[in-house]
Amino acid sequence: MIFFFFFSYMYIYTDLIVWISVAILILLFLIQRFGTDKVGYTFSPILCVWFVLIFGIGIYNTLKFDLSVVKAVNPKYIIEYFRRNKKEAWISLGGVVLCTTGCEALFADLGHFTVPSIQISMCCLTYPAIVLAYTGQAAFLRKNNELVGDVFYSSIPKAIYWPMFVVAVLAAIIASQAMISATFSIIQQSLSLGCFPRVKIVHTSAKYAGQVYIPEINYLLMLACIGVTLGFRTTAKIGNAYGIAVVFVMTLTSSFLVLIMIMIWKIHIIFAISYIVIIGALELLFLTSVLYKFDQGGYLSLVFAAILITIMFVWNNVFRGKYNYELEHKVSANKLKEILDDTKFCRIPRLALFYSELVHGIPPIFKHYAENVPALHSILIFVSIKTLPISKVPFEERFLFRCLEPKDLNVFRCVVRYGYIDVRNEQESFEKILVEKLKEYISDDFWMSQRMLNNDEEDGEVNDEMKQVEEIKEEEALSDTEDVKEVEEVKGQEVVKREIGEVDKAWNSGVVHLIGEGEVVASKGASIGKRILIDYVYNFLTRNLRQSNEVFDIPHKRMLKVGMIYEL
Repeated sequence: MIFFFFFSYMYIYTDLIVWISVAILILLFLIQRFGTDKVGYTFSPILCVWFVLIFGIGIYNTLKFDLSVVKAVNPKYIIEYFRRNKKEAWISLGGVVLCTTGCEALFADLGHFTVPSIQISMCCLTYPAIVLAYTGQAAFLRKNNELVGDVFYSSIPKAIYWPMFVVAVLAAIIASQAMISATFSIIQQSLSLGCFPRVKIVHTSAKYAGQVYIPEINYLLMLACIGVTLGFRTTAKIGNAYGIAVVFVMTLTSSFLVLIMIMIWKIHIIFAISYIVIIGALELLFLTSVLYKFDQGGYLSLVFAAILITIMFVWNNVFRGKYNYELEHKVSANKLKEILDDTKFCRIPRLALFYSELVHGIPPIFKHYAENVPALHSILIFVSIKTLPISKVPFEERFLFRCLEPKDLNVFRCVVRYGYIDVRNEQESFEKILVEKLKEYISDDFWMSQRMLNNDEEDGEVNDEMKQVEEIKEEEALSDTEDVKEVEEVKGQEVVKREIGEVDKAWNSGVVHLIGEGEVVASKGASIGKRILIDYVYNFLTRNLRQSNEVFDIPHKRMLKVGMIYEL
């Protein structure tokens, strides 16, 4: 009977802790929409208190129990430890690696904070506090080795036990916050490289462009964390999963660093081999240790990694296939002129923005639209919005225009380029900025073509035999030439004014956003694997994630979708 009540009490107690953890997780994910900067400013004082406390407790325990533990920095003790324990020592490395968890988040945090701030905080506060905390716990265990299972809380002086308990819980929450922010940053960069489905990126800081919030990922992470908490119920299995994730990150980072050393830094091969032998061997030792606990919760990280890799592979593979299809079936300039010159085709005095992934040429979906709707707006702009694998694109270089021949068709190509940390200006509408840049392009393009034309005429008219005659008549013709230039400049200004006036007229009449929604299906002769990849996995992702109009905040009242089926 006593054992029954004991185990019932323990079950209810554990169950209560699990549900409290779930409530904390829900609260943590709900506040993410306020932004990394606001959450960070709220948590920073707590984190500073945490490091100061573990720093002080570490010094206190070291001085009180056993100052000689500082001798542990001597590497001979770890060698003796492995000699005595052999396999058990190797297995224990899986628990030792948890002492370094959190360091991998520093790389992702570079997108949220400046490099000097991370260097100063790590070297002056974080690292010394952690080392002294573990030193103090080691000194405490020298006198109380029976309390090894609960050494952290047991080593806290009784006078500050409960304040430290509260701060420790808050510090654990903050550590989770750092990993959430890192996830947002990684997803954003994957999206910019075309390796992840469309999700909405919300920039939460005007000062730090790397601080982002992704609603879909936030809530998916919340559900995953709640599921893991309710499924595992103990920190032992979660720790094993986290350990495998951390060591894999370190090992992969080192592997890529070797490639950077050889291909980019071009350092001597001896240094690269030395790095592999020393650092690589150490990391592989830790990796084999954590993989030993694969069946004790460690499989979770690899399952999540496999799911993400599958999503990224499917999206990137089909996305590139669709893009190549559009490239092969794009509408030529002659075909475009033929479509617009058709007597049955009418032009409406409005401005249309036709969105497409294709950077070069007219997408095939336009031909599909023209065949079914024999009417088009007087100013047509094919817009491609691209995120480049660089941090920022200067505003003056963001919009690249080109006028499609013949110019009287008023059809333009526009590539809008963003860096992966560029923040869109939400104070001014995208279409207004695009129209202003179009008018600048029309003016600059006209005067550029005029200067090239004048240079060609001068080169053709002036030859070696006539140079002396031209020099004699130069002074007499100077006044006439200036008059001609003034007349040409006035005419040119009238032409530019007329073309810009057509753009303004179309802009004032109204703007419509035409979005090509191409449905991708596997071709009739495709293999079963390709059918599953395209018809089920890819289309499932496209149906359940944001469409392009939601990502770029296109007004619904002025939006028109054009559908077409692509067979890959």
